[in-house]
Amino acid sequence: MSLSKIKSALISVYYKDNLEPIVKLLHENGVQIFSTGGTQKFIEDLGVEVTPVEDLTSYPSIFGGRVKTLHPKVFGGILHRRELSDDVEQAKEFEIPSIDLVIVDLYPFEETVASGAGEQDIIEKIDIGGISLIRAAAKNFKDVLIVSSREQYTDVEEVLKANGCATTLADRKKFAAKAFDISSHYDSAIFNYFNAEEEVPSFKQSYREKKTLRYGENPHQRGAFYGDLSAMLEQLNGKELSYNNLVDVDAAVSLMEEFDDTAFAILKHTNACGVATGSSVKEAYQRAFAADTVSAFGGVLITNKPVDKAAAEEMHSLFFEILIAPDFTGEALEVLTQKKNRILLKQTQKLKTTKQFKTLLNGIVEQDRDLKTDQMEDLKSVTKKAPTAEEKESLLFASKVCKHTKSNTIVLVKDGQLLASGVGQTSRVDALKQAIEKAKSFNFTLDGAVMASDAFFPFPDCVEIASGEGISAVIQPGGSIKDQDSIDFCDNNDMAMVFTGVRHFKH
Repeated sequence: MSLSKIKSALISVYYKDNLEPIVKLLHENGVQIFSTGGTQKFIEDLGVEVTPVEDLTSYPSIFGGRVKTLHPKVFGGILHRRELSDDVEQAKEFEIPSIDLVIVDLYPFEETVASGAGEQDIIEKIDIGGISLIRAAAKNFKDVLIVSSREQYTDVEEVLKANGCATTLADRKKFAAKAFDISSHYDSAIFNYFNAEEEVPSFKQSYREKKTLRYGENPHQRGAFYGDLSAMLEQLNGKELSYNNLVDVDAAVSLMEEFDDTAFAILKHTNACGVATGSSVKEAYQRAFAADTVSAFGGVLITNKPVDKAAAEEMHSLFFEILIAPDFTGEALEVLTQKKNRILLKQTQKLKTTKQFKTLLNGIVEQDRDLKTDQMEDLKSVTKKAPTAEEKESLLFASKVCKHTKSNTIVLVKDGQLLASGVGQTSRVDALKQAIEKAKSFNFTLDGAVMASDAFFPFPDCVEIASGEGISAVIQPGGSIKDQDSIDFCDNNDMAMVFTGVRHFKH
């Protein structure tokens, strides 16, 4: 194993946290340190000798700090190839020192965008010198060690301690890979900021955090999650989340964001088998569970209000995989954590994503998330009989559930409670028949219930079947060339129907 001794280092960072041990270690090993601005002052305050970059380049920091390190003596010191005699001779000719270690922490561009800062502040957080130093040092990894983020300070400290401030080629190549990860992620974030209006037809997404999952959808498939899950969900109990768990959690969180009143939902394979509102979490759970006491077994549960002891005791006897809530009382946790594998997730943040994408064929499809929630003002009554105020509330409830259910779907609702749904059928009539049969199997009467469809009715057959079961009102987007056939049937059979003009397919 060949070691390369570090004789000089350039340090220019935004965040100084945990930098002190590295600086002192370099100083103890006789490494010459070059630095600029705030980093230079930080090092000097530690009592460590540092050479200002201005002394090396004979140029001051100019343009408000925009140009500090962009100089041939800096980049030549990083990029010249030590094994090439011509490069070494040129470095001597122009008095360019060898720089063997570069430590950079970039301006916080993403954090500044996320803070809601103005455009000028955001633009000033686009790092030019830092990103250039990273790329130069990573390119010349055969001779230079690049530390490209404060996240790497602990790792590099261990490497330097192990070998007395000397590095192996394998060390340098590993850190170079990390550097290009940092630089490509940084550039992707800047591109997406500038391309908010999507004027440039290019797809770029970057997620640096990776969590390896036990497996993918099935045990023979590998799986991983990319993203900072802990920023949104705090796991309070249970086993490690699986690929399928994450898919279901995403579906559950998306559905629950539709509701403001106290609500509870139970999902299986991304579809709701129970959804209800109530005066308390306990009551909402009881009503959601009643919709399908069979499918709830092993399900994913979610509510939009804190879980108290009464609710926890009510659901404790059910075997379920996951419970998601904005909070849990201490007494509730005492009850729910009695089962060690039960996953309890505290949701600390709402979904912020506005885009969805996935691989398809030999490329990627991307779309806007369906952020449209049907409102009272969207309901256009198209029948002689208008829905009552209570029916309108039920219709909007049904529309919310329908939007988050696999197409083709029909949803049956009454008084803030999902009675049943027909899920993912190839025929809308089959979806309706499935929903009716399921509702009856759990002893629900459909008299006075309402029906929602995720897309228009191409024929009047669905409203004909619904009428025969006592369903009184229907919500659908409309848009079929045979809409009038369904409207006429409703008019002749004392049913109300509203159009929304918005389809909610979910494939």
